[in-house]
Amino acid sequence: MRGALRPLLGLTIAAALGLGLPATTASAAVTASGTSAATAGVATAETWHWGPTASTDTKGWAGGVIRSTGSGLRISGDLYDAGGARTCSWLKIKWLTDRGRYRVATFKNCSRSSPLSFRVNAGYMLSSQAKVCRGTSVRITGRCSGWDGVWSQGG
Repeated sequence: MRGALRPLLGLTIAAALGLGLPATTASAAVTASGTSAATAGVATAETWHWGPTASTDTKGWAGGVIRSTGSGLRISGDLYDAGGARTCSWLKIKWLTDRGRYRVATFKNCSRSSPLSFRVNAGYMLSSQAKVCRGTSVRITGRCSGWDGVWSQGG
């Protein structure tokens, strides 16, 4: 039964496309990144979500999105701080460039009332990792998470 329906299905699709009827299944398809296939003719940014990554005392955490841009990849997100007095949350993002060098960006948030939004233009990178630590307003003092993989080329 199934084998007999396949040629009919193929003929039906071919007839619909030949007559210029809209193919509703193709326009309603959604890719893994959440973008519609109807906009496939327009260059759309791919998006990957990462996080949450938390410090070992869970008083600081971060999460965000990686988007493709015309000049590579952009890492963005929010850093949260739920700690006590005179403490801050720190985020270190490390990425490996396409030229084989590691780059690091560091952000701190000492405000318990609002998250800190951050953005890093990482360019063409091969992989990236993030670590959330606790510290003072001047430096990281400890309670760091391990390096969590944020993104890597090829999955």
